[in-house]
Amino acid sequence: MPVVYRIDKASNIVRVRGTGNVTIGEVIAHFRELEKDPDCPERLDVVLDLTDQTSIPRVEYLREIAFEIGRIRKHVRFGACGIAAGTDALFGMLRMFEVFAERYFSKSRVFRTVAEAEAWMASQHPTTSAAG
Repeated sequence: MPVVYRIDKASNIVRVRGTGNVTIGEVIAHFRELEKDPDCPERLDVVLDLTDQTSIPRVEYLREIAFEIGRIRKHVRFGACGIAAGTDALFGMLRMFEVFAERYFSKSRVFRTVAEAEAWMASQHPTTSAAG
């Protein structure tokens, strides 16, 4: 399946990866799977790795994905969302997705690399030092 995920329960982060030609049906199936996953906590931050995705979603699909995020809120709420896009076209479309989905995330931001998205995610939850 071109959309896979892994939940890091220690940090409440779901890492989602889309590869190749990802379809709207596969994205919706991903949300339905996550919604039913017994290991899914009530609140998750998201690192979305689309650096190997070759398809570019249509605007109406971005709206539909935002709707799905809203639909599963009774099962899981999302905090911050860091997105890595592999191409300029996908980067631009995902900036549009940020607008459609902004009410479902505490913050979201699109990056060029997964490392940048991961670093930003870490900055959203700075650890406090015991020294003071």
